[in-house]
Amino acid sequence: MSVHRKIEKFLRRTKMPASKFGRLAVNDPRLVHDLRNGRELGTRIALRLEAFLAAQEVGR
Repeated sequence: MSVHRKIEKFLRRTKMPASKFGRLAVNDPRLVHDLRNGRELGTRIALRLEAFLAAQEVGR
């Protein structure tokens, strides 16, 4: 599953605002908006997002 799809599922499940997710995960409140508009992720950001999502799953 792509990182973008994982983010969308996380946002639906937690009802977290997209800007808050971006700010908490990688200090970029426009991240999700930009992804929805076609932004491509670099390797480092994708790894940070994966780590953030994994940490949230552990805390769940």
